[in-house]
Amino acid sequence: MSRTIPPAGDPKRVPPGQYLVSKFPVLSYGPTPPFDPAKWDLRLLGEVRSPLTLDYARYKALPRVEQLSDFHCVTTWSRLDNRWHGVRSIELLKLVELTPRARFVIVWCEGDYTTNLPLEEFLAEDVMVADGLDGRPLEPDHGFPARLVVPKLYGWKSAKWVRALEFSAVDQPGFWEVRGYHNHGDPWREERYDDDDGSDSGQT
Repeated sequence: MSRTIPPAGDPKRVPPGQYLVSKFPVLSYGPTPPFDPAKWDLRLLGEVRSPLTLDYARYKALPRVEQLSDFHCVTTWSRLDNRWHGVRSIELLKLVELTPRARFVIVWCEGDYTTNLPLEEFLAEDVMVADGLDGRPLEPDHGFPARLVVPKLYGWKSAKWVRALEFSAVDQPGFWEVRGYHNHGDPWREERYDDDDGSDSGQT
């Protein structure tokens, strides 16, 4: 279920159980992968009429935006007003036609990392594949050249080093989800672990 995020300056801007940081901590599963623009690509596949593979040049040529959003890590830190630069998810969906069966997005990343989202969460206006942060290219440790940014969910859903977006008829819990993390991950409901009930309590 979608949530309305309070505006900047509102004391309710930070979800329950979180504390603010100014720097952006680096937390990753596995090492930072090497990047070769001649070999890198991004695939859109699954429940689409025609699967598509974007090479790096075509990916970089897509329409881009800058937008501010907050980031909430399940390890309880939050960083506000991150200025991301990248391609909105709705822009990527202009490149393929989904079948009526598409209901989820499975995000495939370097190092066999995956995470999962309902399609409606992926298509939110503030969701993007980012390659810039705060006016600079995204650092490799933070996911360059392609990091998913899903501001309304905990940071492990904002997967680093994205290589494929699979549109699926069925949900497929990802790396952390099968290891005890909540399948949805709404920070405002403290959906941290799979036994959290999602009630309101007050890979980063």
